[in-house]
Amino acid sequence: MEWSAPVIVLGTRPFGEGDVVATVFGAEQGMCRGLARGGGSRRGAALWQRGNLVSARWVGRLAEQLGSLSAEMIHPTAALAMADGLQLAMLNAALALLEGALPEHAAHREVFAGLLDLIGHLAGGPAALAEYVRWEIALLAALGYGLDLSCCAVSGSTERLFFVSPRTGRAVSLDAAGPWRERLLKLPQFLLGPTASGANDWCDGLKLSGYFLARNVFALKQKPLPQARQLLYDRVAAMAFEAERACQTP
Repeated sequence: MEWSAPVIVLGTRPFGEGDVVATVFGAEQGMCRGLARGGGSRRGAALWQRGNLVSARWVGRLAEQLGSLSAEMIHPTAALAMADGLQLAMLNAALALLEGALPEHAAHREVFAGLLDLIGHLAGGPAALAEYVRWEIALLAALGYGLDLSCCAVSGSTERLFFVSPRTGRAVSLDAAGPWRERLLKLPQFLLGPTASGANDWCDGLKLSGYFLARNVFALKQKPLPQARQLLYDRVAAMAFEAERACQTP
């Protein structure tokens, strides 16, 4: 059997001399692997960089077998992201989450479309972090663990939604939080609609989505969140700290 489709490169590992086993992600194909001949050479390594969008052809006897992969470049995402540390951190975190969370050969059209959209926003600077957090929330929903941010879990109100229950994943209003306020996760307002956001909001968003990814997805696989995702959070937390210190400086 064989297929041809646009895919995003999630990663590679060496195989023999000059070849690599590439893990790719396509809308219909899901996550799959293939042997890329010459993928370890200088020219091949540039093609099979993590995050690149390529037009791939996979050939094999069975879908479950390794198969053979060849490809042509569509968009050199990796090379463009290399120039900016934050872009690269977001890209690496997203790819690591997908490689660790998705089952092989399962189609995830919405996740693929969302990743393409996220890649298009990476050049937007720190503001792209809001899109990144939205993408993680959408990934949770695609995996069957969507959050309900439509109304307060306690009162049913749609006003002043500032928290999320770590137990149910449902929004909680400021008025209903009561004595449980310190136990609740903060709900950044940019997840509820178009609004300005900053480093503290992005940090709260990463903490929110990261909590549910760790508990509902990676804990079931007996794995922690990928290191690349933790590095992204640490970078944004440092940005929030610097922003707060700047506001306090006379």
